[in-house]
Amino acid sequence: MALILGAFTMAVFLRHASTGFSARIANAIASRPVAFNMSVPVVVNKIQRLNRLETVVYSIDTVVEGSRPSTVLPDLLAGDRILLVVHGQSIAGIDLSKLKPEDVRITANNGIRAIRVALPASEIFVTSIDNQHTRVYARSTGLLVAADQNLESETRARAQQQLQQSALSDGILDAARKNARATITTLLYGLGFQQVEVD
Repeated sequence: MALILGAFTMAVFLRHASTGFSARIANAIASRPVAFNMSVPVVVNKIQRLNRLETVVYSIDTVVEGSRPSTVLPDLLAGDRILLVVHGQSIAGIDLSKLKPEDVRITANNGIRAIRVALPASEIFVTSIDNQHTRVYARSTGLLVAADQNLESETRARAQQQLQQSALSDGILDAARKNARATITTLLYGLGFQQVEVD
């Protein structure tokens, strides 16, 4: 009976203690700290779910020349030349499936939950020529030879290489990393971390 009476008295006290010293006592007795269960494997798994994070699309229009000159005769007689107006794009980002547990460090000091993530290197996922918007601008063939059927496909392949090189020269990998860092930082703040460092 005494236990029941004591429990009832405690419940009434906790419910009605709203100010002053009694409120502080009630708060100390009834307070429940927020649980934070975010281990390294859990964080790695959540980041890896993003898989290949594509963060930059680099598009370009350019003119690419392909030629098959003769070593003996002038181009007017034995040369083969093509000009292509090329439209293509490179897509870059970070393959987050390469993230490893040792790339993530979680700390908690004075109730502040902090995380540091070292992302994998940014990379170009694909460089492609848009065939619908790529066309032959000019084609000239010498009087003594037939047009080389492989010249156009070889010129398209060269254009694809030039496109990727242009994207690299313009800093596509740096832009991809910067955008990926912003995305992952937002994700980690959303998971409840109060200090986030992504590099």
